[in-house]
Amino acid sequence: MKKPTLAHRLEYGALRVALAAFALLPYRWALAAGGALGTLGYHLGIRRRVVEQQIAAAFPGIDAQEVARITRGSYRNLGLVAIEAAIISRLEPKAVLGLFAEVEGWDVVERARAQGKGIVFLTGHFGNWELAGAFVSLSGLPLSAVARRMGNPLFDAYLTRTRHRLGMVIVPDSEAVRRIPRALRANEAVAFLADQSGLNLASTFVPFFGRPAKTPRGPAVFALRFDVPVVLGVATHLPDGRFLMSFEPIEAPRTGDLDRDTDALLAAYSRALERRVRGAPDQYFWQHRRWKWQPEDTPAELRDPTA
Repeated sequence: MKKPTLAHRLEYGALRVALAAFALLPYRWALAAGGALGTLGYHLGIRRRVVEQQIAAAFPGIDAQEVARITRGSYRNLGLVAIEAAIISRLEPKAVLGLFAEVEGWDVVERARAQGKGIVFLTGHFGNWELAGAFVSLSGLPLSAVARRMGNPLFDAYLTRTRHRLGMVIVPDSEAVRRIPRALRANEAVAFLADQSGLNLASTFVPFFGRPAKTPRGPAVFALRFDVPVVLGVATHLPDGRFLMSFEPIEAPRTGDLDRDTDALLAAYSRALERRVRGAPDQYFWQHRRWKWQPEDTPAELRDPTA
């Protein structure tokens, strides 16, 4: 861990005080406060234009009023995710599992595990992605989650401790090549947030709402090289404050051509995630510019709407 600066310490201290205050509230009050906090971000206009442009591009048939509704909901969801992180850091594992009202597709996970090859879980910034990983690990399946280090090393360490407490092993992305094969050979699961890709990360472009979106290749390459089943897992917010945990297989032809099969697998993942987002568009993290990086020959009508 890099040495924290004074600014890091002040930022982390303020954040911990705020999270501790929210965690002391009754669960429903805390959720209401988190939703209000996210809605405040909407009214302050923090990246709001980016969110509106991307939603309008993804759903070209909706009117401005519906764009605004989904935008507000996306900010509210982001506030919920932040407060839920504070809450789960203080809950016992049994109480965390109690937040899930329904589980769909666990048989998909059981069939994948029965193959004895490990599992590659893919998810996206949808619903509560942190709780999706917690559900898997607390359900008795050893899980290594690949994560980027955060800018503030103190908060990064805090988040890592919380994830460890919920049974997850955190693998920094810089160590994935060394540690992920070991986990798969032990018939364990590995998890990736695969809907964001950095500038220097090995990636491919697959359609997301019809537009080419840069998507990291690593998860698919691991799955193909070790012949491992791939499963999408998402935790969707329900109106009563609990969650629906859903799993589905990500299937694509495996021809032996690694490049072609990688593209096909990532395209299948992107289609599956898009279906989930279409079902609850206000639960997606539209604040991230999903189409920021695109091929140079992308047609004008499919280019990044925020550019």
